[in-house]
Amino acid sequence: MIALYIVLAVLAIFVAVILIRAARFCPKKQISPQTGDVFFDGDAAIDALQALIRCKTVSYYDHAMEDDAEFEKLIDLLPKLYPNVFRTCSFTRLPDRALLFCWQGEQHDRPSVMMAHYDVVPVEAENWEKPPFEGIIEDGVLWGRGSLDTKVTFNAVLSAANALIESGFVPKQDVYFAFSGGEEVNGDGAAHIVDYFEKQGITPALVLDEGGAVVENVFPGVKQPCAMIGIAEKGMMNLTLSVKSEGGHASAPKPHTPIGTLSAAVCAVEKDPFPMHITAPAAEMFDTLGRYSSFLYRVIFANLWLFSGVLNMICKKSGGELNALLRTTVAFTQANGSKAPNVIPPSASVTANMRLNPADSVEGAMERIRRTVGNDKIELELGSHMEPSRISRVDCDAFEKVAAAVAGTWQGCIVSPYLMVQCSDSRHYGRISDRVYRFSAMDLTARERATIHGNNERIRLDCAKRAVEFYIRLMQQC
Repeated sequence: MIALYIVLAVLAIFVAVILIRAARFCPKKQISPQTGDVFFDGDAAIDALQALIRCKTVSYYDHAMEDDAEFEKLIDLLPKLYPNVFRTCSFTRLPDRALLFCWQGEQHDRPSVMMAHYDVVPVEAENWEKPPFEGIIEDGVLWGRGSLDTKVTFNAVLSAANALIESGFVPKQDVYFAFSGGEEVNGDGAAHIVDYFEKQGITPALVLDEGGAVVENVFPGVKQPCAMIGIAEKGMMNLTLSVKSEGGHASAPKPHTPIGTLSAAVCAVEKDPFPMHITAPAAEMFDTLGRYSSFLYRVIFANLWLFSGVLNMICKKSGGELNALLRTTVAFTQANGSKAPNVIPPSASVTANMRLNPADSVEGAMERIRRTVGNDKIELELGSHMEPSRISRVDCDAFEKVAAAVAGTWQGCIVSPYLMVQCSDSRHYGRISDRVYRFSAMDLTARERATIHGNNERIRLDCAKRAVEFYIRLMQQC
């Protein structure tokens, strides 16, 4: 009986510790917002964005399909749309449609870099409600490919600088505006800009590219809008699994056809997800947003040392964004087999698009797939790939500047670091800086986010104007 009392007492203490930790898991003090009045010509900013959208700067992996004249059309428009920028800033064109502006500050040792890309993905115009390249404005909404990804950012950066220059503002440090025209096809424009910085001995104190946004309902139990600032991004690799056979007529198949063999491999991989790794970006997000969650979730996130297995189980079953933050994901996206329904293919293949957790590597992920498949007849071929990015710091004034500009523009939102699951040009800057951040200066609904790379991409005019306001607030701190 005494032993039972001891066990119950220990259990009670254990539960009490868990509950006390959850009760004390309260929100941290948020970074003070960058406040003050912001002045700019909102109508001019919308007109400029509209003009950019009307340039059909569609990039393709087959560059022969691109229309160079449309890219040149956009570049030729810039002095007219942002005259103060061209009057004050130096302008350099680098290979692969890279554009670099330098706005000289009072000092030159801690420059900032603000990025965007001006190429867009192809469209299926017949599936759009409005023409994708006419920049139609109706009911306070601007329609067009690139309105969200990322001509809005391109325009916001230059419109903000144009307004600040007109007001007489001079930054304390140099500010660079770095734009690429091939981000959607993993072009080398941004890499050329980083090469330029390296040759010039320029080490950015702050780099900002596309990434998270101000969103709602993205974290369990949190009801407030959340501004998600990426401090790293996952790697990417395309891996093709293929099987060869003697082929033959489908009327007399052997026990295992190439497609059957590959199907078993696909099922094996999907049944055995990569292990969960709570890396620094995810840990920072849990430690920030978890404190705003409901009490039940605070019990989990305040005691991950105990409940990490529960979190792992939930993520495995649900998939989606939270799961993608915690592990390398594998999505089988392409398959090839016979050209006729009654012919066994002499070869068949499936391709997986994999997004690598910062704790994993291309080589390690490929070896794990090989072990999971466990079939020497299946050949693995590595296609395009990139390692996970460098993880940036949050304990520095660079992150605080971005967070302050966010908090000043979208008052009442929770600012949090996170891991970006997509790839961006900013990955190249890890070579020269550990202060690289990813934030798309917009407040977007889930429905609006779904139009990125999809049909009917569009942006609210007030959202596009707030993007300009954000960059003004950020540049005022540079």
